[in-house]
Amino acid sequence: MSARTYRLARLGAEIGVPIAIVAGWQLWAANAHSVKFPRPTTIAVEFRKLWLFADFDKHVVPSLERIGLGFSIAVLLGIGLGVPLGLSLWARKAAMPHIEVWRAMPPPALLPISIVLLHSIGNTQKVAFIGFFCLFPVLLNTIDGVRGVDPTLLETARSYGISGFARIRYVVLPAALPQIFAGMRTSMALAVITMVLSEYFSSTSGVGYVLLISKNTFQLGPMWAAIVLIGLLGYLANAVFLLVERRVLAWHRGWRATAA
Repeated sequence: MSARTYRLARLGAEIGVPIAIVAGWQLWAANAHSVKFPRPTTIAVEFRKLWLFADFDKHVVPSLERIGLGFSIAVLLGIGLGVPLGLSLWARKAAMPHIEVWRAMPPPALLPISIVLLHSIGNTQKVAFIGFFCLFPVLLNTIDGVRGVDPTLLETARSYGISGFARIRYVVLPAALPQIFAGMRTSMALAVITMVLSEYFSSTSGVGYVLLISKNTFQLGPMWAAIVLIGLLGYLANAVFLLVERRVLAWHRGWRATAA
């Protein structure tokens, strides 16, 4: 199979499978007349009414801002803390027990305390909540990426007089970047999940809030429309991230191809 045929087959599967699922759902719902599972066409109408016009600025934009801010804070803190922890054995030994304890906490368990500590259910609480749980994949992957840097690279840099921050910038970070991006991709998905969770339990705006109100008032059409939007946000966030990753790590793919 040629590379072009493979790409076309993969694209066809990526598009065709969701279409087949939606078509099957539509046929089943048309005959089942289930209140809990409305037709996809009904959900699409609700989606257009809610998200494309009426409530986009009120609910979608705040959710996107919270995702972006929380994810950005997690990336900056994760890399900023992960590099020195990866370079220092003693700092790593001191920090890892605390990291393992906090990263094992389920998000719902810390949601009430985040409201109490920050004295609000506003944006600050939600961004901090999202950033906290998105921190750990980036942090742990940064630590592992820095620890896995080839010692030969470090010795070569040292022999050329490259030390301190310059060594981190030009040797350590580029070598660890593929693993850091793997952690960032996991954190991107976590950002969407924790955004919904924070808005579901402590908010007056956002996609999670609309999901809660729809559930409590038994408006199943808007509820399904919110679920579809959450899935689309996750899919689009991942797609954008992959485009950025492909551009930033183009040198890495070229190096692997040459090595192979």
